[in-house]
Amino acid sequence: MKTDVSIQTLFAEAQRPLLSFEFFPPKDEAGLETLQTHARELLALAPDFVTVTYGAGGSTRQKTFEVCRMLRNLSDIPVMPHLTCVGSSRADLDEIADEIHALGYRNIMTLRGDPPKGNTEFQPAPDGLSFAVELVQLLKRRHPDFCCGVAAYPEVHPEADSPESDLANLKAKIDAGGAFGTTQLFFDNALYFSFVERARAAGITAPILPGLLPALSLKQVQRMCTMCRAALPTELEQQLADAGEDAEASQQVGIEWAARQIEELLQQGAPGIHLYILNRSGIALSPPLRTVLAGITGH
Repeated sequence: MKTDVSIQTLFAEAQRPLLSFEFFPPKDEAGLETLQTHARELLALAPDFVTVTYGAGGSTRQKTFEVCRMLRNLSDIPVMPHLTCVGSSRADLDEIADEIHALGYRNIMTLRGDPPKGNTEFQPAPDGLSFAVELVQLLKRRHPDFCCGVAAYPEVHPEADSPESDLANLKAKIDAGGAFGTTQLFFDNALYFSFVERARAAGITAPILPGLLPALSLKQVQRMCTMCRAALPTELEQQLADAGEDAEASQQVGIEWAARQIEELLQQGAPGIHLYILNRSGIALSPPLRTVLAGITGH
């Protein structure tokens, strides 16, 4: 059985920044077939690893594993399933961890998870976990060779009491065994650079991978920024507003903005780029984004 290489090893041994894409499970078989087509095109860009989001309580759990299997059949690169605390007891999480490990996966994006739809506050399942740090601890106890990625928040987690407490939480996750952090989306690189500087000052030495979402429209990016409490730069907002209802023009604005973000991030030493690609290959394959991504991997 295939066993994935640890992403921590990739960070340690890579002679260049890493590139990764995030996928989410489609709702139906037709969506899965479409995703497979887009995934083939994206994998041709030779990312170093890919991740697949997760739904708790069975909502997309099996679909997550189905997408993971599909991606593994298409490529030899590591596939990193997400795992959350939502809707699962400790016993459930032990069982899921064992299943993931038995299938040869060695990398898990380790998250508390958002409250189920319709709930405003997170509530742990009976005998469940309340925080991502507890999930990191569970996974590392169960299988010490798991490489756990954790979430990082350049603009502070919406539920954090302060930037300082948020940073302390990230450090706790890393100290518990988290190998690297991947950030929430952001559109202003200054926020990322400031966050990394504060993290280093706090004693966090693990790689912090910037997560980027290419904007597709003003409505889309406003919705995402509201959900994540991320700042929308005035310049980007105006460019998208100027594009109006022209979908192609809006997408081009977002692609060019993301390409400039990537260039600056890499020039100033970011350890790689993680793209929230929304299952769409056309975004990554469009110039100038394709050009800057090819500059990372050589493909």
